[in-house]
Amino acid sequence: MSIYDSLNDSQKEAVFTTEGPLLILAGAGSGKTRALTHRIAYLIEEGIARPENIMAITFTNKAAGEMRDRVDNLAGQEAGKVWVATFHSSCVRILRRFISRLGYDNNFVIYDTDDQKTLMKEICKNLNINTKLYKERSLLSAISSAKNELIGPEKFAKIHGGDFSKQKIVEVYKEYQSQLYKNNALDFDDLIFKTVELLETNEDVRDFYQESLRYIMVDEYQDTNTAQFKLVSLLAGKYKNLCVVGDDDQSIYKFRGANIQNILSFETVFPEAKVIKLEQNYRSTKNILHAANEVIRHNEGRKDKTLWTQKEEGEKIILNQFETAYDEAASISKDIRELVENEGYKYSDIAVLYRTNAQSRILEEKLIRDLIPYKIINGINFYQRREIKDMLAYLRTVDNGRDDIAVKRIINVPKRGIGDVTISKVQDYAIRNEYDFFDALSKSREIPLAENTVCRVNSFVNFIHSLRDKLDTVTVRGLLEEIIDETGYLAELKLENTEEAQARIENVEELINKTAEFDERKADEALSEFLSDAMLMTNLDSLDTDTDYVPLMTIHNAKGLEYPKIFLTGMEDGLFPGFMSIGSDDPDELEEERRLCYVALTRAMRSLTITCARQRMVRGETQLNNISRFVTEIPEDMLDMKIKEGRMLGYKGRGSLASAPGRPSAKPFFLEKSYDPKKFEVKKADALSYGVGDTVKHVKFGEGKVMEVLDGGKDFEVTVDFQKAGTKKLFASFAKLQKI
Repeated sequence: MSIYDSLNDSQKEAVFTTEGPLLILAGAGSGKTRALTHRIAYLIEEGIARPENIMAITFTNKAAGEMRDRVDNLAGQEAGKVWVATFHSSCVRILRRFISRLGYDNNFVIYDTDDQKTLMKEICKNLNINTKLYKERSLLSAISSAKNELIGPEKFAKIHGGDFSKQKIVEVYKEYQSQLYKNNALDFDDLIFKTVELLETNEDVRDFYQESLRYIMVDEYQDTNTAQFKLVSLLAGKYKNLCVVGDDDQSIYKFRGANIQNILSFETVFPEAKVIKLEQNYRSTKNILHAANEVIRHNEGRKDKTLWTQKEEGEKIILNQFETAYDEAASISKDIRELVENEGYKYSDIAVLYRTNAQSRILEEKLIRDLIPYKIINGINFYQRREIKDMLAYLRTVDNGRDDIAVKRIINVPKRGIGDVTISKVQDYAIRNEYDFFDALSKSREIPLAENTVCRVNSFVNFIHSLRDKLDTVTVRGLLEEIIDETGYLAELKLENTEEAQARIENVEELINKTAEFDERKADEALSEFLSDAMLMTNLDSLDTDTDYVPLMTIHNAKGLEYPKIFLTGMEDGLFPGFMSIGSDDPDELEEERRLCYVALTRAMRSLTITCARQRMVRGETQLNNISRFVTEIPEDMLDMKIKEGRMLGYKGRGSLASAPGRPSAKPFFLEKSYDPKKFEVKKADALSYGVGDTVKHVKFGEGKVMEVLDGGKDFEVTVDFQKAGTKKLFASFAKLQKI
């Protein structure tokens, strides 16, 4: 029996097509790696190519290792000569041999992220760059984006020569590359950038590799950026035996520089290309696949294909809308327990997916309390994240000045010019006089410190004392928000303007939600009670020893994985898709979100539960949410809708929300009535008797000043700063505000 007999017809066609450009459109779960490795084996077995003339490129070391193992098992000892590697390791191999052509020594060093940050810090200092305006991380991000588009310092300067806001980046980019060259160093982006430069400027080197690597295969092609596309185009430029494997419907890394046009325009770049579709799915039931197909077909920027399977029809997708996010988490935890105890599942068979890391907090708390083992995949426990530990350290310092660890953590966070030398001197003084570290800070004038340093230390001490003075009159949320505002913690993150910074902002906002919920439940409890509650959530030692756990992860981290049971959570407009993509002028923003939804749906093998909440706390305020427009694109007959009372908020059946382009993008909460229309009806007033700046009275919150009025389509949304209750966003029909 041949090793190729186990392949389906489309896979066989992909394996046996060896000459010329080939695009293999491989849908989710369609056996693309199987086809790719069998293709390598076929090239060797049939004598079409020697192993050393074959190159297979992928993105991660793990994927490369798995591919290497499969090729070795299929093709035997000879397969060891096949060039199976990541993009970056392939480029290192080329550069080690020929980088002297670019003026570098062959023993160049590779700078990791920490090395880059250190170098950028020095450059900013030498160039007198104000790092409050131009964050080192933001500068590195801008340089990385430029390199991914093959834009060097000189070209960058020409492009942005007339843009005053980019002049500092132009200056820094030039100096950064100069310093890298001086140090005989490359960063990770340079590995590809410089390899492309080498091949473009040295015909003999290019010819050498084109002759050596006659058959090139690229996995996950939809994730390639401009530089990677150029690299493989150059290597395959002579014989054009370039086989790329990917799925445009799973292109979800635009924020990392991935260019979906690389796969969509493959036949334009290579007019003679053959296209083979792998549409048979070996992972999911028919019902799950049909739902995924129905969602993704709403995208216009895609290649037509439809996944199918010989598997059973399977159970319907469970769609469950809860009143709150806490109800959602409680139900998921309960369902997981029942699946394990009554239906033969292991914890590791079940995965919980969400759009943003911040969503894990409520889920984690519930799973911990229910003693269900879990693990954050490619992430860390909510309360162990740096920004959360920073905020908790501030609160701990306010609550307990004897907590030296907390004080030392935040004394220079955000940076206020109190460095390690100062901390060391204060620590020595505290030890000599048997003081706590914070008490020693309070006596800074007795320590040999420079006058400007004493001022900075005293400013910090006074800030903490001012917060302590308010403990009896301010809520935990109010305390946290004052810390955030006065320190400029979020403002500094916003200046970074990176994906990582945005995730950290979302996490801090989720902590605000936590404090708001605490204040509502335990209005009379002290700050110490909140901190005890939070710190208990960090104790996961008992869970880490269990190898059978429920994986929790963002959908981005779930790509490439599969589980018998998937819980897809937080499926609400404004959260998934987010407001940014809903209101974007770029239609691909929403299409990328839909591709992400498609990835989430196709992770499920046997069973899928989609959950959402009618109301969810966002930035400390409770908001009513419509169900995600992506869910409404799933035909109703594929869903088992579970709702206790009333009707599902925002669900009319397939395409209902997607067909309402005129709705306001900022707050699309009242497009649908959330309760039985016989019991409750929203009636928008023709006009309001009050406006911005007027003083109004609310039956519960008392008197306040109107700060903003927005026309939300079905109702007016009014922002009021109440004297006692703080700022609230209210809908006019419910609030019944009276002008004073």
